[in-house]
Amino acid sequence: MQFKSHARILAIALSLALVAGCSSTGGSRDGSMDGTGANGGVGTGTAGSGQVSGSGVSGDRSGQQADGRIPEVRTIYFDFDRDSIRPEFESVLVSHARYLRSNSNARVVLQGHTDERGTREYNMALGERRANAVKRFLEVQGVSPSQFEVVSYGEERLAARGNSDDAHAQNRRVVFAY
Repeated sequence: MQFKSHARILAIALSLALVAGCSSTGGSRDGSMDGTGANGGVGTGTAGSGQVSGSGVSGDRSGQQADGRIPEVRTIYFDFDRDSIRPEFESVLVSHARYLRSNSNARVVLQGHTDERGTREYNMALGERRANAVKRFLEVQGVSPSQFEVVSYGEERLAARGNSDDAHAQNRRVVFAY
C-alpha cells in the first residue's frame, strides 16, 4: 500500500518534469478543453458558472497572473467517468499552486462536479475523487494542505443543462472557489 502511494507521487513528479521541459503549455489560454477558445465549445462560460475566460492573459503564461492575482482560469475539466487530470490543464494547476505558495493566507475550496449520468451516490464520490486529484497535484507542487478544502457537489450544480456531449463535458469539472 505504501509502495503504491510512492509510485503515484513519483509518476506525478515525472509528469510535471516532462511538462516543464516541453515548450508547449498545453491547452488553450482560456482553459477550453478542445482549443476552440472563447467563441465555441466547452469553456465559453456563463455568468455564475464558475468559469472565467482567460482572454486577458498575455504571453505564454496559460492561466497565470504576472502581478500575483488569482489565476483567471478557475475551472478544469475531466473525461467521462475519470478523475485523472488531463495534461492540458496541468499548466493551469501549476499557476494556482504558484499563487497559493506565494500567498500563504489565501484559501481555496476545490469543488468537484459531475454530469447527471450515474447514481447520486456514485456522482458524489466521483466529484470528491476529482477534487482530491487536484488537491494531490497541489500538494506535490508544495501547497500547504491547510490552504484548501475539498467539496463534492456531484450532479447537484450543473454548469450546463441538457443531454448533449457538450453539456456533459461542461459538467465534469473542478472549480477553484477563492
